[in-house]
Amino acid sequence: MVAGSQEQGTHVTRLLYLANAASVHTRKWVNYFAEAGHEVHLVTWHKPGTPSGIAHPVRMHRVVCPPHFVMRYGTLLEVRRIVRTVRPDLVHAHYLSHFGLVGGLLARTSGFHPLVLTAWGSDVMSQSEGSRGRLVSSALRQADCVTCDSPHMVPRLVSLGASSDAVHIINFGVDTERFRPQTPQRDIKGELDLRDAAVVISLRSLRPVYDVATLIRAAPAVLRAVPQAVFLVAGRGEEEANLRSLATSLGVAGHVRFLGMVANEALPDYLNSADVYVSTSLSDAGIAASTAEAMACGLPAVVTDFGDNGSWVKDGETGYLFPCGDSDRLAERLIQLLGDSSLRERLGANGRREIVQRNSYQGEMKKMESIYFDLIERCRR
Repeated sequence: MVAGSQEQGTHVTRLLYLANAASVHTRKWVNYFAEAGHEVHLVTWHKPGTPSGIAHPVRMHRVVCPPHFVMRYGTLLEVRRIVRTVRPDLVHAHYLSHFGLVGGLLARTSGFHPLVLTAWGSDVMSQSEGSRGRLVSSALRQADCVTCDSPHMVPRLVSLGASSDAVHIINFGVDTERFRPQTPQRDIKGELDLRDAAVVISLRSLRPVYDVATLIRAAPAVLRAVPQAVFLVAGRGEEEANLRSLATSLGVAGHVRFLGMVANEALPDYLNSADVYVSTSLSDAGIAASTAEAMACGLPAVVTDFGDNGSWVKDGETGYLFPCGDSDRLAERLIQLLGDSSLRERLGANGRREIVQRNSYQGEMKKMESIYFDLIERCRR
């Protein structure tokens, strides 16, 4: 079943996304295509407190959020009803083990095509072989196109059921106009009393996989060499209490500021108020959005040597890599960077150039748009 707009000849498409509206990545995708003139519909979970940020032209459809994202037949029926009403040219589901399951079941039970699925990383790399894993494999076999942001995810997607010809590398991309070196609009350093501080910033969630504890363990050595150093730790997660206790036990609690969730709109100001960006993650797919945003702002990045990080953060050129969990090596790199402003400036400028050339939000979305047109035309034929 391929049903859709009569305006395909003018390259205006009716796109229906299945994705969580609370995610900034979802908002970036749907807003781009709505603002490009396409008719965009978003099917999302019906959850209280979902943040705003969806562009006005996007038409929202809310479905019941199953407990713990376990698939419920009623959710599928609701989505099928919306698809019959909207008659989209294409359905695109984000995050394989959540809405990707809905998309796969939609295609299998109704015959709808084309279906695009996007893998975000952990939904593929840590996928179990249980019932959830079997549903993900089934969804991948139904997909006409699967996108991911990392070459090292491709073999995993194929092993789970995706056709190798259907997999495309599409980065989430950075808005390099918003995220650029500039004077902050907000006086973040003044608000946090950091006038003379050397600022290290981390933007990863406070969950075990992001291992922010390694940054806290690096703090004592950094402070012995750079007493004015301050560590800004943004995000929420189940590890927050443990991290606060660790900072206290190491005697560095006065130099570690837990910021909680920082709104995406405020991130450029925070990044432009920092000197060095750190990611201690134990698992990344392609480049993390926060790493790319920091590099776009001209910050030198110190990140774990995992996955494809080394293809973005080139050691000694755009930042530094360190082994996962190695707080001593991390401390060495932070001391080196905080003590050398010219090195920070050089690595930061190189990093921004890398992001502008290879990870521009606008450029990646144009690539996706071309894929959409091709898929729709193939299905019509």
